[in-house]
Amino acid sequence: MFDLTQLPDGFHDDPYPHYRRLREEAPACRQPDGSVILSRYADLDRIYRDTATFISDKKAVFGPKYGVTSPLYEHHTNSLVFNDPPLHTRVRKVMVGAMNPRALAQMEPGLETLVSDLLDQMQGRAQVELIEAFAGAIPIEVIGNLLGIPRELRDPLRDWSLAILGALEPRLTPEQEALGNQSVVDFKAFLRGIIEDRKANPLDPEVDVLTRLIHTEGEHLTEVELYQNCIFILNAGHETTTNLIGNALELLGRFPEKRAQLIAQPELITTAVDEFLRMESPNQFGNRLTTAEITLHGLTIPAGTDIHLCMGGANRDPEVFENPDEMILDRRPNKHLAFAGGAHTCVGLTLARMEGRIAVGRFLERYPDYDILPGARRGGRLRFRGFASLPARLG
Repeated sequence: MFDLTQLPDGFHDDPYPHYRRLREEAPACRQPDGSVILSRYADLDRIYRDTATFISDKKAVFGPKYGVTSPLYEHHTNSLVFNDPPLHTRVRKVMVGAMNPRALAQMEPGLETLVSDLLDQMQGRAQVELIEAFAGAIPIEVIGNLLGIPRELRDPLRDWSLAILGALEPRLTPEQEALGNQSVVDFKAFLRGIIEDRKANPLDPEVDVLTRLIHTEGEHLTEVELYQNCIFILNAGHETTTNLIGNALELLGRFPEKRAQLIAQPELITTAVDEFLRMESPNQFGNRLTTAEITLHGLTIPAGTDIHLCMGGANRDPEVFENPDEMILDRRPNKHLAFAGGAHTCVGLTLARMEGRIAVGRFLERYPDYDILPGARRGGRLRFRGFASLPARLG
């Protein structure tokens, strides 16, 4: 019915009719490789909470995919998102502690200044590429600051991130796999000097995540865990937030009446950001591995089965969201799954919401009459939904 490795024409432009069909006709959809897609909200919500039956450890999946000696295997099997306790518990505790209210409050003025500077730089230009000039520039600076990476060294981070996360796609070309492996190697080499300097010259662990990862008592990470989770923080915080901002600006360009509503009622920006996340989830798919045989929707699923969690479909489930295909800026409640759920709820969700609130809100204040121009191009990936190019006229 639906094969993740053979996507239908037009899927990347609009996957939601396909997700609707999955929810209605095949809520547990077997794939040719034996894996299973789940697309209903209730199923995903249950799985996020049942960490005994559905685990995040992907060694059994990534070994055959990448080879157990490859850089991609080392990265993805040591990063927070594809791990269970005890590693997940240790790393998550460090990251949650670093995202404390004091640290986030100290970041907000700098984020306001960054967004204002980027908006100033666009002033007077006939046409602007919103991903390069705005949406993609914000999280690189924020996460770079979070880890204390010198600004003059940040240029290659976006390309490495795209290559490493792109290697999570269900089907890879040899070129994509090679680029992903090389990007992990280059990223580790890039981090070496920064990490060694921070070991010798620690900063305030209350606001510097890298210092906290290195020096937090009782939460020692191995060298591999340290390097790979630094890469994970940079990748996860960059790609998803870029997609959030780009998707939000495209949605508001596509629905001018909603943009007018948000301009007239700027206090709606907080709930609007969650609606952008629900409507166009930056991360469309997650994964779990079954530890026991289960039956869902009449389908028997053996232990050891790779489960694809279709967050993009669950976030438009009419059993949970009234008028799910309509953008309702003041939607309450809005228990979307864009940040996953349970023990693996995104550590950076408060930071991501803050970035979206400030970026989109300030953009509308400065350029309320912008238009998205022909030539917008999606990233062309299944797991992450965003734009590779989003040209606009600012008005």
